[in-house]
Amino acid sequence: MSKILMIVGDFVEDYEVMVPFQILQAFGHEVHAVCPDKSAGDTVATAIHDFEGQQTYSEKRGHNFALNATFAKVEPESYDALVVPGGRAPEYLAIDQRVLKVVKYFATADKPIAATCHGPLILTAAGVVKGKRCQGYPTVRPEIESAGGTWDTPAEGLDSVCVDGNLVTAPAWPANAVWMKAFQEVLVG
Repeated sequence: MSKILMIVGDFVEDYEVMVPFQILQAFGHEVHAVCPDKSAGDTVATAIHDFEGQQTYSEKRGHNFALNATFAKVEPESYDALVVPGGRAPEYLAIDQRVLKVVKYFATADKPIAATCHGPLILTAAGVVKGKRCQGYPTVRPEIESAGGTWDTPAEGLDSVCVDGNLVTAPAWPANAVWMKAFQEVLVG
């Protein structure tokens, strides 16, 4: 099976990190979760975003998610694919040049990339969505379009997925099942 890199940070969305991490392991993949400036055994705080009828999601403190690899030791060429969860973390990971360098490597090497919710903010900052159809949380649409990507309107329940070649994107955690199923299909070719 594949060796997959997952880039996370404090206040990554709880369901978008824990559920895909476990799903990918259940498929038999080796998944390394890393965060800049943290090491294997450290944790990141997660945030739970919920859709409770307001104009946007609500946010609550989630769990602590344990990292199982060290960002500083990552050699991107040793991985088969990349996963970028959403939440608050992409807001600041998108300005980390080390993260952008890793993302650019995966895109240039045409390796599978899965991103959800606000995760595409990192992809736009890395300049890898030009000419690609993408989904994300609706508020990331301007960044996707400004970066030359084409917005693929998510389903009303935020439970859809968009596949464009090796890029698999989704709007939010309600899409976890279809997002990970589509990513698995890309991984196994």
